[in-house]
Amino acid sequence: MFNSQAPTPDDLPSSAQLLKSTVISAVAAGAILVTVVLPSEYAIDPTGIGSALGLTAMGEIKTQLAEEAEMDRQASENQSNPVIQSGQRSQPAATPMEGSSLVDRIIREFGVSAAYAQTAERQDEMSITLQPGEGAEVKLVMTKGAKANYTWTANGSKVNFDTHGDGGGENISYEKGRGAAEDSGVLEAAFTGNHGWFWRNRTNDPVTVTLKTDGAYSDIKRMM
Repeated sequence: MFNSQAPTPDDLPSSAQLLKSTVISAVAAGAILVTVVLPSEYAIDPTGIGSALGLTAMGEIKTQLAEEAEMDRQASENQSNPVIQSGQRSQPAATPMEGSSLVDRIIREFGVSAAYAQTAERQDEMSITLQPGEGAEVKLVMTKGAKANYTWTANGSKVNFDTHGDGGGENISYEKGRGAAEDSGVLEAAFTGNHGWFWRNRTNDPVTVTLKTDGAYSDIKRMM
């Protein structure tokens, strides 16, 4: 049996170091909450970053769907209980959020939402025909560290391409190529934002680019 030696006070983090780590974690969590969770879950975008990343539109859809579901539930209850005795006041139907504030719900769901943004899986396929000299850009909306598998082909022809990302004032170029017939790999977001591909047809004939993606991204959109 081995007895582990107790750490000395010098080996343990100081109160100041623990406090600093806690403050940094709280600031980072707050930033993700304001820029990602609030826009994508509740259509609340105090900074405007959510709109730039396409997250606010997601939140608006979710909010609208929740309201429609509640209206359907109330209509169903009214049909099930159509008769109200004279002198008896009807009570308003409880909403899904009754007894719970928005802040409580955000705190309850924050950890799940942030983790889901990096692990949620979706799959898409898109084809774009480029005329001679024409360019097109397709982006995935991703959080930092999220990964997406991709493969694209020029279907027998060739294009110039630039795989890059932007968002929150940051920009990055992952890979560039000229006269490429296809490409594939794993795209890992260096930061939260839009990450994807720009293709340009430098041939004298139309070129159709077909892109297939699957992985942790919340949306795919053609930028131009």
